[in-house]
Amino acid sequence: MLQEIIALPVEDKIFYAVLVFSWTVYIWEAYLAYRQRKIYRTTMHVPTELGKIMDSETFEKSRLYQLDKSNFGFWSGLYSEAEGTLILLLGGIPFLWKVSGNLTARFGFGPEYEIFHSLAFLMLATLFSAFTGLPWSLYNTFVIEEKHGFNQQSLSFFLKDALKKFAVTQCILLPVTSLLLYIIKIGGDYFFIYAWLFTLIVSLILVTIYADYIAPLFDKFTPLPDGELKSEIESMAKSIDFPLTKVYVVEGSKRSSHSNAYFYGFFKNKRIVLFDTLLEDYSPLNKSGEKEPGTVEENETVANESKSKPKNKKQGCSNPEVLAVLGHELGHWKLGHTVKNIVISQMNSFLCFFLFAVLIGQKELFMAFGFHDTQPTLIGLMIIFQFIFSPYNELLSFCLTVLSRRFEFQADAFARSMGRSSELYSALIKLNKDNLGFPVADWLFSMWHYSHPPLLERLRALTGPKQD
Repeated sequence: MLQEIIALPVEDKIFYAVLVFSWTVYIWEAYLAYRQRKIYRTTMHVPTELGKIMDSETFEKSRLYQLDKSNFGFWSGLYSEAEGTLILLLGGIPFLWKVSGNLTARFGFGPEYEIFHSLAFLMLATLFSAFTGLPWSLYNTFVIEEKHGFNQQSLSFFLKDALKKFAVTQCILLPVTSLLLYIIKIGGDYFFIYAWLFTLIVSLILVTIYADYIAPLFDKFTPLPDGELKSEIESMAKSIDFPLTKVYVVEGSKRSSHSNAYFYGFFKNKRIVLFDTLLEDYSPLNKSGEKEPGTVEENETVANESKSKPKNKKQGCSNPEVLAVLGHELGHWKLGHTVKNIVISQMNSFLCFFLFAVLIGQKELFMAFGFHDTQPTLIGLMIIFQFIFSPYNELLSFCLTVLSRRFEFQADAFARSMGRSSELYSALIKLNKDNLGFPVADWLFSMWHYSHPPLLERLRALTGPKQD
């Protein structure tokens, strides 16, 4: 058997190595998920150490929610892995390349128009991905999220939103890809430097314009009204020299009752965005039960819906707790975490483009995936970045997860140094409850997947001795 494997052509070795590694990663992920799923099934009562921060009703709701999500993740992951394997085994990639070539040929673009051919391939591939992923997205939104009281979308809103996302994605993806391919074609021996610089510029532009021009296409952003909360936010930002220019509230409640907060912008133009679901006094979900009196039939319908579709009532945080959460987020900025992440990302990007330049001339890589007579640049990017770099990407992902947890502890400590320890403590408990986070985790699953430390670890750090 070993001799037969050694005797295989190089391209076959590459192909089977990709398949074996892909299934190895899947089995590893499935094993980790099984360990965590076992925790969900067997931890039926609130552990003693959690008794003061979580009631049994919330604990049971979060257990069932996470169990449903884990079961869904198992089946969707199995489907995704099987689909990817079949695409490779049946030659789906070269087949789609041929179909896209026939399509562009109908419009008078022959083989010499590789960029047009590549864009047609990319559009067909994203259409296929959107089509096959739609049933899973629908089930996740209208079965799991709906069952546990998070979904706020109607089917028509969901479908319109999906079409809009696809259109916006294509408007960005296709021009960027065409320019990248052109740069690689004309860049000469040092094309990888120009390609890296181009992707750096594009990423900085997208980060800059996203919240002002792209996100408003999907959600409503309104300035936070003048008042105590806005004044306190501005005062806190000024105390650490954070160059805050605007504070927005985004209407996240029309999609989901999950909550979040973030900041964006470069240099002296920083903005803070708060989800309306984060604000206890602002979230419309807290007012959903306050309806005008109606007919008996209408009142009965509302009552029945409230029983069958439980919501996390009185969700969100008080103003002091919101300030503590923002203290944590501002800690990321003050401690340079955002810059560090950008530097790491760009160093990785440069390394990947350099290795791509080294490997792109290897015909065996293209032959391994069914391209014997042609070596399209886009296909080379896909093969090398998606398949050949898979082991490296897995290792990098784990290292970034470890780093992220360290950053989260540091940001919590920063909020604590601002005198907001108790408010952050209560905010973390509330947010965990609102999002039905399960506070008990398998150690191996947590180590591999949790970019944020488990709730108990964060609470202990907030109440323990201060670190130098």
